[in-house]
Amino acid sequence: MEIRMNTSHTATVFDDDLETIQAMIMKMGGLVETAILDASQALETRDEELAERVRANDALIDQLEEQVNTEAARLIALRAPTASDLRTVLTVMKISANLERVGDYAKNIAKRSTVLAQMAPISGAGGALRRMAKAVEAMMKDALDAYTQRDAELAADVRQRDLDVDQMYNALFREFLTHMMEDPRNITACMHLHFIAKNLERMGDHATAVAEQVIYLVTGALPDEVRPKGDNTSFVHPDGDN
Repeated sequence: MEIRMNTSHTATVFDDDLETIQAMIMKMGGLVETAILDASQALETRDEELAERVRANDALIDQLEEQVNTEAARLIALRAPTASDLRTVLTVMKISANLERVGDYAKNIAKRSTVLAQMAPISGAGGALRRMAKAVEAMMKDALDAYTQRDAELAADVRQRDLDVDQMYNALFREFLTHMMEDPRNITACMHLHFIAKNLERMGDHATAVAEQVIYLVTGALPDEVRPKGDNTSFVHPDGDN
């Protein structure tokens, strides 16, 4: 007895399942972009209610990452994707992991914002950090656009822009050191602000990682050249990241 598989039907089902997963990624990306901007706004305006909303919404980002991983694993197990399709599924899983990490950093910023709201403000810090957050959010938006459009050139541009974020971080690092040396009463607030800046710098790294996954998806290879890094500080992140 000859058994014939309807390959056309199988391909259509795979495409539908993959579309569902990619829709989750875009929803996750939208939540992350909002979290970046809301966390920075809560810091600048000392809006504790907005900070709390950022912290609460992180659970939604975590849930979406779980769903992406579950659906991607099911897709691999049931659909036996071809090499190129498998590359797409693995890329989606890596992108979701990066988005989830950015959501965690936004939550950490919101937590510190609540603490900082009880302290005397450091002149200009909130606005400078918000400008840095906008640069990071723009990187993430373009990285996700590059993914949906399969645009390796846009992804490469995002990758290069991480250097700008590093330089913004370095400038803030020096500024906070100056405030601490001028008045020891600024030390606690400036340490919190420094770690917020470091969170934003790490977000830029994760946006860059998303862009690199897009390049891999489109070309089949990760970029060969070493990505330029402008972070020349040696502080250790409170979560254990260098």
